[in-house]
Amino acid sequence: MTIERLHPSLAHHIVNTMGWQSLHPLQSAAVTPVLDGADALLLAPTAGGKTEAAIFPVLSAMAGSNWSGVSVLYVCPLKALLNNLLPRLELYATWVGRRVGLWHGDVSTPRREGILRDPPDILLTTPESIESMLVSTKVDHRRFFTGLRAVVIDEVHAFAGDDRGWHLLAVLERLTHSIGRPIQRIGLSATVGNPSELLSWLQGSNKGTRDAQVVAPVFTTVVEPDIQLDYVGSVPNAARMIAALHQGEKRLVFADSKRLVEELGAALRARGVTTFLSHASLSADERKRSEHAFAEARDCVIVATSTLELGIDVGNLDRVIQINAPGSVASFLQRLGRTGRRPGTIRSCLFLALNENSLLSAAGLLLLWSRGFVEPLTAPPEPRHIMAQQMLALCLQEHRVGSQLWPEWWNGLFGDSAWPVVNHLITDGFLEQDGEMLFIGALAEKRFGRRNFMELTTVFTTAPEFTVLSGREEIGRTDPVLLSEKIDGPRLILLGGRTWKVTWIDWQRRRCFVEPFEGLGGKARWGSSAIGGTSFELARAMRDVLLGTDPPVRLTQRAMTALSTVREGSIATVHPGGTVIIRDGADLRWWTWAGFRANMSLKASLGSLVDEAQRVDDLCIRLRNDLTLQGWQNAINEASSRLCVPDVDDKAVTGLKFNAALPRWLAERTLAARLGDPSGAAKTLADPPRFLHV
Repeated sequence: MTIERLHPSLAHHIVNTMGWQSLHPLQSAAVTPVLDGADALLLAPTAGGKTEAAIFPVLSAMAGSNWSGVSVLYVCPLKALLNNLLPRLELYATWVGRRVGLWHGDVSTPRREGILRDPPDILLTTPESIESMLVSTKVDHRRFFTGLRAVVIDEVHAFAGDDRGWHLLAVLERLTHSIGRPIQRIGLSATVGNPSELLSWLQGSNKGTRDAQVVAPVFTTVVEPDIQLDYVGSVPNAARMIAALHQGEKRLVFADSKRLVEELGAALRARGVTTFLSHASLSADERKRSEHAFAEARDCVIVATSTLELGIDVGNLDRVIQINAPGSVASFLQRLGRTGRRPGTIRSCLFLALNENSLLSAAGLLLLWSRGFVEPLTAPPEPRHIMAQQMLALCLQEHRVGSQLWPEWWNGLFGDSAWPVVNHLITDGFLEQDGEMLFIGALAEKRFGRRNFMELTTVFTTAPEFTVLSGREEIGRTDPVLLSEKIDGPRLILLGGRTWKVTWIDWQRRRCFVEPFEGLGGKARWGSSAIGGTSFELARAMRDVLLGTDPPVRLTQRAMTALSTVREGSIATVHPGGTVIIRDGADLRWWTWAGFRANMSLKASLGSLVDEAQRVDDLCIRLRNDLTLQGWQNAINEASSRLCVPDVDDKAVTGLKFNAALPRWLAERTLAARLGDPSGAAKTLADPPRFLHV
């Protein structure tokens, strides 16, 4: 039994305190590679025991080899997840006489000072907090991290899909360089479509020097989940359905926008349903109250964005309800995995589509899922802006860095593409040079130096928001557009599922004071900086649905009727043998069913044949209305031989964090590489087109 390889004290408590007769399959399979020091990617559905699979062998190695000081970092993408994990990891650590500490942006200064005086064995933290420690003048990072042996990255898929992943890897390379030895890297994730590639990415400079293993036991006795797709047509109808169904049960409802969370939460409360809300623009205290109350309650609903998609414990759930459709199969699997944890229960999810487009998207996603498809997880290409941020952060950390030696700090992570970035930083004055040494320049001080360079340690770009306060209590944050648009009557906002009347706005300090308002009429709004849309695979699955393939889930009569209506209305836009070009008067559209990024690549590659005034759509491209058949064939042949990168507008460049530290042409190249899908575009160009006049 692999449990015998664990430290005797730990094995004793697993059997006698936890009452386990054996480890779960993932935990058993992970013991040997993790104990032997291999880098590993541990894969299992939600509630598959991933935390224990990593921490049990890590604690055994710690106790058996007498690791000292901060020897393990446990990194999470969300502070709430760290808070949630702390009591469990503290308990496990005591079984081998070790301690756990917590360090993130909400941890008080006295608690941080205590950690610096008496470091724990395991530190729960975020990549941004590690960065802050590295650049802080109050932290002797070389002494503090000198005993570091391993890092556990929970929910690694949440990092790898965006720039936080590159930031995490860069920070790990700087730690590796500082302590002078490799650090074991252990990633925890739900199912991904390309686990070997994800592990290779996670290894960074460990690749080729340390054994690596994907640990993903096959579960052969999994009961098929109960999935149902319904069409309700509006938020009030969704609230009516949720209020009427599953009374007495605990329901987690996912909605993929904060505005929709607020509107649905208010509609449920108006129907007398005990309702809690969770999204990123609610205050931390408000979210904690909601999540704690929901965990303790019965016969209630919590409406959330993806903030509750990850492993935060909200107690045993009876049901997950999805409003419209999540953006990916992987996200759906995360949400589905929140149910069916109790013995005798199965995983279940009810989809409620608010409109016909969302119904088609949900049907397409469920069709993809039924085929066993999970999106491959790839890091955003060409992270030059992160390289710029890292170079500035390194100069803050070390004060002076050798002008030829700085690449050693990242062990080849950014490759040769880093040199033009660093040269620009020097030329523009972000960095200054004294002989062979580089240090922070006046422009960096001016651009990023406020509040001890706090902006430099924050990788995500967030839209400016106003803090909303009722008396001294913070409720959350809202979009300033809601506070400036012209209105008649009182200014009402919707936040925390309640309507508030705005009493005073402090424009200088970005604060908004409110008081409770009895009645409806509050508005919710937040801007979005997300780049993307429907993927190529999802768009093609939606086309398959229109061509007559139903997802193998339970479809309500309303859903079947609405799908029939959608199919009838779209019959001219789909063809099983390829794409369709439709001329309707002066309107000429190419129905590619290729997704947003592939259509961006196609628009750039077709050049002047595309209507310049159009905004790129997920499913079609509007062509110039005087295009002839011969002109089209010539354009397709040319585009197939040279796919172009998409054009980038000024607004997109402005939204790229740290764009000011890049030359304009490099910022545009970075964004262009991320906006396009050349593979999907090439597949679309290879499809024979069918020309129709309607």
